[in-house]
Amino acid sequence: MTVHDGRTTALRVLRRAPAPARHAASRRVPALLTGRVDDPRWVRPALIALLVGTAVLYLWDLGASGFANTYYAAAVQAGTQSWTAWLFGSMDASNFITVDKPPAALWVMGLSGRLFGFSSWSLLAPQALMGVGAVGLLYLTVRRWSGPGAGLLAGAALALTPVAVLMFRFDNPDALLVLCLVASAYAVVRAVDVAATRAGTWWTAAAGALLGLGFLTKMMQAFLVLPALAAVLLLAPAAPLRRRLVQLGAGALALVASVGWYVLLVDLWPTSSRPYIGGSTDNTLLDLVLGYNGLGRILAGEGNGGGGGGTGFGGSTGITRMVNEAFGGQVSWLLPAAFVALAAGLWLTRRAPRTDRTRAALVLWGGWMLVTGLVFSVMSGTIHAYYAVALAPGLVGTLAVGGREVWRRRGHLAADLTLGLTVALTAGWAVVLLRRTPEFLPWLRWVVAIAGLVAAIGLVLPWRRVGARVLPVVLLAALLAGAGGATAFAVQTATTAHQGSIVSAGPSTGAETGGPGGGAPGGGAPGGGGPGEARTSAELTALLTSAGTRWSAATVSAQSASGLELASGTAVMAIGGFTGSDAAPSLAQFQAFVAAGDIHWFVASGGPGVGPGGGAGDGVGTQITAWVAAHYTATTVGGTTVYDLTQPAR
Repeated sequence: MTVHDGRTTALRVLRRAPAPARHAASRRVPALLTGRVDDPRWVRPALIALLVGTAVLYLWDLGASGFANTYYAAAVQAGTQSWTAWLFGSMDASNFITVDKPPAALWVMGLSGRLFGFSSWSLLAPQALMGVGAVGLLYLTVRRWSGPGAGLLAGAALALTPVAVLMFRFDNPDALLVLCLVASAYAVVRAVDVAATRAGTWWTAAAGALLGLGFLTKMMQAFLVLPALAAVLLLAPAAPLRRRLVQLGAGALALVASVGWYVLLVDLWPTSSRPYIGGSTDNTLLDLVLGYNGLGRILAGEGNGGGGGGTGFGGSTGITRMVNEAFGGQVSWLLPAAFVALAAGLWLTRRAPRTDRTRAALVLWGGWMLVTGLVFSVMSGTIHAYYAVALAPGLVGTLAVGGREVWRRRGHLAADLTLGLTVALTAGWAVVLLRRTPEFLPWLRWVVAIAGLVAAIGLVLPWRRVGARVLPVVLLAALLAGAGGATAFAVQTATTAHQGSIVSAGPSTGAETGGPGGGAPGGGAPGGGGPGEARTSAELTALLTSAGTRWSAATVSAQSASGLELASGTAVMAIGGFTGSDAAPSLAQFQAFVAAGDIHWFVASGGPGVGPGGGAGDGVGTQITAWVAAHYTATTVGGTTVYDLTQPAR
């Protein structure tokens, strides 16, 4: 009986054992809502509100932009039809020529299109989710060394940066680039925290691999943050110099490996069975890296405009470029405050030990901001205002970290004066930016100015006299002064459709227009091509759909081909690549394609950079257009001139 009772008791204990586990599982949802035990109660709800608000801002009415930049949208569509096109980032499913960027961003959007069907939403939703991910990762990165308050400030500031709202709702590669850069910074912070262990090496390698993925997204632009990341890894870890150098070496090897596999793949793949590398002069990825997307961007040439005074897209070169008419409203709302925060933070940590985390954070985000901003300022080649999205994380991270250090010392005269001066400077600069678009909410500049004045006075007054009841009013005024203008621009950007190759956030100032495939924000029509792209009629679409050849048509420039592809769902040969200036195909190669019956129609094109006959200057486009016009009969379909390449003229 005793034995029986003992076994019964044991069975009851075993049967009841899962109950605590179930009880713990039932507490996971509340734990997600309340956050860490040592966090103030407001942290987790504020984080949830930040991420949900960011998602709503980036996903709201996302389909209004249609296919956004049809140049990349056509490549994504091709990737949903051909795995080879997906791998190389080809402009068409028959793999004639690639886009002039690496394909990593196209991989993400292409997989989305394969899973959910190719549409505007499957194209753009991954970009918006990358934006939410970048905001969340930035919060985590800043929080580790500067606390949850600074993390929330940095995340919110990034989410509301106008150019970030633009790019995380658009199909350019910049969304994935920013996510990779922020993720690499997070890995660096984790590596520093565990540098004395083997985990430090793995985190450093992860940082290098993520930076390599950024390279496969937008090439050399990803390396602008490399000096800041390397400086932190070399200076801040609490580990011997030898270990720090070994870990840096591991990160460098991971970076090379994450880039090298694709470079080798492209170079070793037979050129006869892969597309031409768009933007290159010799059909190699290395030339694209060093030329058009490398030194050509800095020094002009190699297919880039500019030289000397600038490109006409981003304004003249010089240290004031980031605050000029083109860039200012995109990203510079908090730039004066970030410079003050960086200077103040470095002064306050001047006597700190080598491993001080606050100074390391300032080196990380401040170095990111300074190097990226300086390179953008001196670039003589092609540069667009939306490139500034890569500057935003460094800018807001610097402000959050340095601002926290000053805020912690409030009550001291120097700190109070710094806070008041920063708010006044920020509000004043916001008024300047708002005055550049006088028809946009003219009352807002007065609200920002008054709020800035109230906040500046309240912050400078002795804190003991201000009192706890007045403090919320002062903080609210400071928030309105610092974020009012940028938030208005961000909301305007999210509620405006954007198409074409040249876009900008906020109400247009007219500073960035023109150029190949250009146009002001909102120009073009979903699926119908932006400015410089072929307009597709129902008759022309039906003609291409029924072509039944390897390429339904050929036309000069990808700007013309992309709209035709998206409308018809067929492969269209983009002669000369993006603007029609690439040396592909040669006239002899085109004639061979026609003789083999691979191309049914030739569609005459026009637009910026394209000659009256449909060619680009004296390049292959002009030669091919002249040959087609001399040997085939022109007809008009839906208002567009086309040539039937299967029926030579008698």
